[in-house]
Amino acid sequence: MKAFAAKMIELAEKNADKIAKQWAKDVMTNTKTYSYHSASEEQIMSEAVRFYHQFRSIFFDEDPYGQAEEIFEKYADEKYNEGIPLHETMYATVLMRRHIWLYAEFQSMFVSEVEHRKAIEGLTRTILMFDYIMYVIARKYWKLMKLESHRQMMNQDQSAR
Repeated sequence: MKAFAAKMIELAEKNADKIAKQWAKDVMTNTKTYSYHSASEEQIMSEAVRFYHQFRSIFFDEDPYGQAEEIFEKYADEKYNEGIPLHETMYATVLMRRHIWLYAEFQSMFVSEVEHRKAIEGLTRTILMFDYIMYVIARKYWKLMKLESHRQMMNQDQSAR
């Protein structure tokens, strides 16, 4: 499985710009990612390129959850501060995963049955890494929303005095 996964990740790293461009077109037109529609293609692409280059460190780390936490809490901060709703951030992340797979599949990485089986094992691990990423993003958004709510309550209390 690791050999196939390394091959898929290497493909994503080497072709990060191409995959990111396809992803950017998708999120800039998808009805589920409306908040991305007004952003520049370059800005959106840089997110995906950065992600595709960081994915190896998550995938092969001894503690992939810890690595995802380190990287994607920052990402969640950025998206939250940009005003991107959580559901759109999550769906854009789902599309990042999908575009890695679509690109790999388009390149016909798996020809034989054995390669196909290894691809499924690699995809299963990729899905697990994205599950970690989604959890970290959602948890960080929750913390930020809770903090913002607390600040608003404090401001209301001060205004009432």
